[in-house]
Amino acid sequence: MARTEIPTPDTDRSEFDKMVAGDWYRYRSGPELAEMTMKTQSTCRKITALFDEDRDAAQNLLLSILGSAGVGLDFRPPINMDYGSQLHVGDNTFINADFLTLGGGTITIGNNVLVGPSVRLYTPTHALDVEERRAGYEFVSPITIGDDVWLGGNVVVCPGVTIGAGSVIGAGSVVTKDVPAGVIAVGNPARVVRALEPREKDLIPLP
Repeated sequence: MARTEIPTPDTDRSEFDKMVAGDWYRYRSGPELAEMTMKTQSTCRKITALFDEDRDAAQNLLLSILGSAGVGLDFRPPINMDYGSQLHVGDNTFINADFLTLGGGTITIGNNVLVGPSVRLYTPTHALDVEERRAGYEFVSPITIGDDVWLGGNVVVCPGVTIGAGSVIGAGSVVTKDVPAGVIAVGNPARVVRALEPREKDLIPLP
């Protein structure tokens, strides 16, 4: 998302309030942001440490920090987040190892989604101007992953992207713009290579 104007400093709202509203905020200036991210990251490390000895406890701890989660969520550690409350996951979704969500933008993952290993979901955009970037200005944009999407390993999804239901994103792809439903998209930047056929049975040619 292109956005160049930095607003006049607004001291009436916290940096957190600006962040969740999708406005410019200074991520290095809000003490509440640092506290929230450190707490969430610490909890993620506890989930990883707990997983082998008590999987149910690890699952419950993960559910406790998410914004919302459906039934049947399954995951493999490590899992890393800045703001667990900004992540919403549907029913029967599987998240493989080394999953990362970055920034405070809302991330919505639908039902029956397959998230491959080392997938990254990035919601922040920094200022382009050097001085403003040094000052820590950024804004966040939501990411939406539709039902039945498959994200291959090492996929990166950029701020503001929506991936339509049933689509497949090939391993290593960088998704910089919206992907429609029911297609295969691959590459950097990801591009649609073809539509999925009904009840397709042939192997999907992922890189």
